[in-house]
Parts: sequence; structure tokens; C-alpha cells
Amino acid sequence: MSTELTRSLSTLEQLRRIESSKLFQGAVIAIIILSALTIGANTYTLPPLFSDTLAVLDSAITVFFLVEILFRLGVHPDKKRFLLDGWNLFDTLVVIGSLIPMDNAEVVLLGRLLRVFRVLRLVSVVPELRFLINSLIKAIPRMGYIALLMFIIFYIYAAMGSMFFSSVDETLWGDVAISMLTLFRVATFEDWTDVMYATMESYPLSWLYYLSFIFLTAFVFLNMMIGAILEVMSEEQNAKQAEEAHGERERMTRQLTEIQTELAELTRLVQSRNKG
Repeated sequence: MSTELTRSLSTLEQLRRIESSKLFQGAVIAIIILSALTIGANTYTLPPLFSDTLAVLDSAITVFFLVEILFRLGVHPDKKRFLLDGWNLFDTLVVIGSLIPMDNAEVVLLGRLLRVFRVLRLVSVVPELRFLINSLIKAIPRMGYIALLMFIIFYIYAAMGSMFFSSVDETLWGDVAISMLTLFRVATFEDWTDVMYATMESYPLSWLYYLSFIFLTAFVFLNMMIGAILEVMSEEQNAKQAEEAHGERERMTRQLTEIQTELAELTRLVQSRNKG
């Protein structure tokens, strides 16, 4: 019984190594890229032969993703917590959505949309992309306060612009809402000099208004956003290193358990032979 348990643990460990190997991950990435190319090809008008070939290829890709997600579930250390991981849940939902038959006219649009989302699986497969997305999501609360402060600055400048420049150009400075759109144009440097020169004809010092606004939005707030993201990325990197160290300890613990099981089995065999 112990020998069977040891073999089972050894086989499971080998399957886990296959699942985390670069070869397996590379194969999954290649299929995701092939799926993206298939989706793109379907947007063109193709001959019937090519359309049928792409349909067969799409079915094969769907089967591959289904087998892959079941394989990952099978080798996961704690199957009950598999779907508690956000990326595993996302992959599972995308794969299940891909199983929607495309010949049903009522759900054909939903099926195509979910097949487009299969391209996003590239993010969940590549650790570096997953790290960036996790960092960005966790940085959103901090960025929210910066965005709120930016909105306040936008609103103050828009109100001032509407007060002073509405007589110059009603289209650009007619009210606060339109002024905020104009300031967004200025912040993105989309022909902002034309807007500035138009107001400078009536208000020669209005360049101070634009330069101070650009300094705040394009330099100060942008750097604050970048700083918030970098801070979260640093925290995520430290957490990732701690998680990898914990995983390494768990792996060593499993190996020690396997060794102890094998030693116990050998001891039992030696004792049985000595008694014989």
C-alpha cells in the first residue's frame, strides 16, 4: 500500500513538473497565438475551404484548452481552492464559454466574443504579464485618489477657462463641461497651441494658464501615477519572492515525506526478510 502511495505521489510530482515546465507553457502560448490568428482570419471574407479549415482548427483549439484546464486542475495541490485563484477562474470561464456551439444563431455573437477573450489567456499564462496586471489592479485604489485630485484641478481650470475665454470661443469654452473637454485636449497635446494662441489674442498672459495646467497634469500627476504603480510593483515583487520561498519549502517538505515513506518501506522489507 505504501509503495502504491509513493508511486502515486511520484507520478503526481512529475505531472506538476510538466505543468510548470517551459515546454508546456510554450505550447500553451503557441496555441493561444494560433487562436488569436484564427479569430483574426475569421474577420475576413474567405473561400469556403478556408472557412471550413478554420472551423475545424477552432474546434481543435477548444478541445486543447479544455484538456489543458482539466490537466491543471488534476495536478493542482488543492483542487478545492483551484477556482479561488482569480486567473484560474478566468481561464475556466473562458474555456467553458468557448464550448458554446457556433451554429446556434442566438448565441453566435456571445460565442465569438468569448473566443476573442481567449487571447487574454496569454496574460494568465505569461508570469511577467500576470505580474504587471496584478500590480496595476492593486494600484487602482491609490491611483483613484490621484485621479480625484486631478479631476479637482481640471474642474477649477475649466471653470476659470469658461469665465475668461467663453467670449473668445464659445465652442471650446462655452461651459464647464466643454471646457473640461478642451483641457483634456490640451493635456494630451492635441493641437493645444492653436487653442492657446486664440486666447492670447485677447488675453496675452493666458499662456500662464496653459503652462501651469500642463505642468500639473502632464508632469506632476503623471509622475505621481507612475510612482504609485512602481511602489505597488515593488511590494508585489517582494510578495512574489516570499511566495516562491514558501513554495520551495513545501516542495522540499513533500520530497522529505516521500523519502521518509520510502525509508519506512525499505525498513519494513528488511525486517520482514530478517524474520524470514
